[in-house]
Amino acid sequence: MLDEPPVTPIRKANDGLELPATGFGTYKVNGLAGVDAIKSAIHQGYRLIDSAFNYENEGVVGRAIRESGVPREDIIVTSKLPGRHHAHDEALLTIEESVCRMGLDYIDLYLIHWPNPSQGQFVEAWEALVEARERGLVKHIGVSNFLPGHIDLLIRDTGVTPAVNQVELHPYFQQREQLAYDNAHGIITEAWSPLGRANQMLRDPDLNRIAAKHGISVVQAILRWHLQYGDVAIPKSLNPERQRQNLDLTAFELDDQDMVDIAAMDNPEGHTFGQNPHWHEEA
Repeated sequence: MLDEPPVTPIRKANDGLELPATGFGTYKVNGLAGVDAIKSAIHQGYRLIDSAFNYENEGVVGRAIRESGVPREDIIVTSKLPGRHHAHDEALLTIEESVCRMGLDYIDLYLIHWPNPSQGQFVEAWEALVEARERGLVKHIGVSNFLPGHIDLLIRDTGVTPAVNQVELHPYFQQREQLAYDNAHGIITEAWSPLGRANQMLRDPDLNRIAAKHGISVVQAILRWHLQYGDVAIPKSLNPERQRQNLDLTAFELDDQDMVDIAAMDNPEGHTFGQNPHWHEEA
């Protein structure tokens, strides 16, 4: 018997899209073991599943959704267009491939994986996403790793505002200006790598102190911060118990001092793009 999903806050976008504040990431979740891990996550209560063409696991994600026993309309599945396929017709074919790979009738949310600015075709790609939405291949469209200037160009040239912008965001890189821009435009900000890189944050003494104060894990403290900060976090775990813990975030709350202490951890000057495979793709 499937568990009832934990009560999770909902984020709402300019086009009516509603996303749970915590989703499930599938980067490097592949093969039959990946099917089992995603089915486990769905059984734990996740209803937002994040994938991408470049993850080479769209088939795994689709199979897990089909075999989960959860009604299709209750699950929001995301995929992303790679930077090398931004030309209009190529982008449409890639989206069609994504839908076929997943074995689903449609994909709920489709993003441009990154602007690939040296190629300069992201507006063309966006026009293809708009067309794919009109054709019913996808229901909602958005972007990933886009800066405000990139989004301004999409809105100026097409009149269509993304529903989502998925970016790297965590206590060490809080993206305050980007979050404010997204909020002002009704764009849901999603956080990939919500726990940072190489478990560095899990050893942070302040985060460990905050977690101990509330009797929770450091991971739960970080994910609760995301929940209160206002973004959508998409953590990944293959362990069913940790999957559940990562989703069960409403029985406790970080206090004002906790939020002040975590705000002080932000270090955008010490951050460099291009060190994570989610950010950079081959053109």
